[in-house]
Amino acid sequence: MNYFEFYELPLQFHPDLNVVKSKFYAFSKKFHPDFYANESEEKQQEVLDLSTLNNKAYQTLSNPAKLLKYVLELKGVVQTDEHYQLPQTFLMEMMDVNEALMDMEFEPDASKLLTVQAEVDAIEEKLFGELKNLTDLFDQTGGNENTLLAIKDLFYRQKYLNRIRERLPKG
Repeated sequence: MNYFEFYELPLQFHPDLNVVKSKFYAFSKKFHPDFYANESEEKQQEVLDLSTLNNKAYQTLSNPAKLLKYVLELKGVVQTDEHYQLPQTFLMEMMDVNEALMDMEFEPDASKLLTVQAEVDAIEEKLFGELKNLTDLFDQTGGNENTLLAIKDLFYRQKYLNRIRERLPKG
């Protein structure tokens, strides 16, 4: 059973977070292991499994990054350990950022760091806007394969940018 089915929600990139939270709290009470202490081992294990499912469902559906990956996996568009080939245009754009980061490893430069951070922020903001538009379209129309493939591409671009952000010097 997937998390959307568990919470009786339609498969969406933007589920109603109030419903997610209320389902989580309701199931947390319903499947609390303490209420089943006198039951059989099988029943206790079943409740523990449902409690675990509830926690994982909430953690995934309430976290936009986890949710994005989860929906793409459910739709069969993204596989674990997939080696996705990013578009050359994006990689060329990122080459300048990577070169600047390598330069700063040898010669720290506060003004150059601010420039690179601003560039990464701008790219990230543009990707977020495109992703929001496409995921909203999917939620409204049920999406199609082209929409899902475009979302997948933006998902991998975001992952790439996250790795660059981790390399940015702090301060």
